[in-house]
Amino acid sequence: MMILDQGDLDFLLFDWLQAGQLADSRRFAGQSPDDWRAFLDLGQRLARDAFLPCWKASDRDEPQLSGGRVTVHPGVAAAVRAYLDAGLHLATVDQDHGGTGFPMVVTTAMMAWIMAANVSASGFLMLSTANARLIRDHGSPDQIARFATPQHEGRALGTMCLSEPDTGSALGDITTRAVPDGATYRLHGRKMWISAADHDVTPGITHLVLAKIANPDGSLPAGSRGISLFIVPAALPDGRPNDVTITGLNHKLGYRGIPNCAVAFGDGPGAVGELLGQPGQGLPIMFQMMNEARINVGLAGAALASRAYLLARDYARQRLQGRPLADKRAARPVPIIRHPDVRRMLLTQKALSEGALALCLYAARLVDQGAAGDSKAQALLDLLTPVVKSWPSEQGARAISLAIQVHGGAGYTRDVDVDQLWRDNRLNPIHEGTTGIQGLDLLGRKLLGDGLAGFATLADTMRQTEARAARHPDLAPLAKALAQQRQTVAAALAAELARDDAPATLAHGNAVLDALGHLVMGWIWLDMTACALHLGHPLAGPKLWTCRHYFETELPLIPVWLAPLATGSRLTTDIPEECL
Repeated sequence: MMILDQGDLDFLLFDWLQAGQLADSRRFAGQSPDDWRAFLDLGQRLARDAFLPCWKASDRDEPQLSGGRVTVHPGVAAAVRAYLDAGLHLATVDQDHGGTGFPMVVTTAMMAWIMAANVSASGFLMLSTANARLIRDHGSPDQIARFATPQHEGRALGTMCLSEPDTGSALGDITTRAVPDGATYRLHGRKMWISAADHDVTPGITHLVLAKIANPDGSLPAGSRGISLFIVPAALPDGRPNDVTITGLNHKLGYRGIPNCAVAFGDGPGAVGELLGQPGQGLPIMFQMMNEARINVGLAGAALASRAYLLARDYARQRLQGRPLADKRAARPVPIIRHPDVRRMLLTQKALSEGALALCLYAARLVDQGAAGDSKAQALLDLLTPVVKSWPSEQGARAISLAIQVHGGAGYTRDVDVDQLWRDNRLNPIHEGTTGIQGLDLLGRKLLGDGLAGFATLADTMRQTEARAARHPDLAPLAKALAQQRQTVAAALAAELARDDAPATLAHGNAVLDALGHLVMGWIWLDMTACALHLGHPLAGPKLWTCRHYFETELPLIPVWLAPLATGSRLTTDIPEECL
């Protein structure tokens, strides 16, 4: 069974993004593309042999809470431990901390295999990798030794504890309090929707918890500037349990292999925690982990959609039904892949899934470039992070829905894989900031907040691709179409900047997110198709056909999404509540 298309992944990584050139940089001295290919091969084998076999079973047999402790499916626990034993979680860790220091773009490609095979099991690893990185970057040497090193050594896994039952994403309103207690703090509060807050995969669990340090009169500081970040281990140094209680498990639509918990900190004397960083800097520090998680959420959407496409394509090649439109009297039925509407659905899936994977790998390449001091790459990454999180999540759900449709009645059963892929992916538009929140971030902070300077950097990058593509006869019309849509988006954004009506403008954040995402994807498709044609790559033909389909059917949606902005619509802000 194919989990991902290895040929396409190799093209994206080594031909289009030219990851092999990173081996020439000082940061990755001593590494080679051969090292990275061996690493990718190991990840692919683990995905196939350890993560995929327990995928459906862990959906059926969810985590259980008994006696205050959570157990997960044995296959999930074994797969995660196999990953840790192989040291794959150390790929991006500096050699000074026991890692291999591989490029982010390479490790992202490897993680795509794991996510495609079993996305919920991959959640343990994504969270812990980011947790340990945050402690390394902001903790004291002693904190690194006690809380990051156990995760590096595979003896512990980490979490992120942000949301509360009554606040959700409105983190400025959290009420979890931290009371100074000598060199440490005692935390009291409740957190909700916490993945991997308890399990039997590793003996140790390290929580990163957002809380507010109580004022001397017992009150809490208002707003997000009063939030601090705390390291709260599940067990104290002497082995006794910390005051952390799992009060319940949330029973999810999909993504079931990893427990999602309601957690009480400090039902007793208070959960012992250590301040990470400076007081009041919890949210800025945590944004590092959240942004890393957002890219991983997008990657999950891309990986699941890519696997669903391969399943739909293979089914369409084998399923015999109906006669060709041009020969309705044919003696025998034909594979449904010969029917134009099925081809339309497959082309759309291919455009969305391959494009989403390319976008996520491009973002990971920007991470590597930004870490090396490339300010333009960092500016592009900052702008695109909301798009990377949301576009693969939303369009991935659409692509997987089409995979169900291609399967027909079989797709609506649990006997094939596409229903679970859809259910697993449905979480991605929600967690790590809903799509609406990403739209507010993109439009309010990343676009209008800097006077469209970030968009100007993106537009310049697009113009370079348009100029290269215009020299190829098959791509010249597409380059012209992309330029026209880029100008449409630019004009709409400039008008909103001049309008200076923040509430009305931000009400359209989601529409701008859709429009910009589709514009970016048009650029991604044009750029990688131009690369394939220039190289004479075997994928050049398939890339060109899919690129043409995207430009014919998807790119024209941009003006539709932007239409309410052009008219200055205030409908969603002005409609009376009783009319909803």
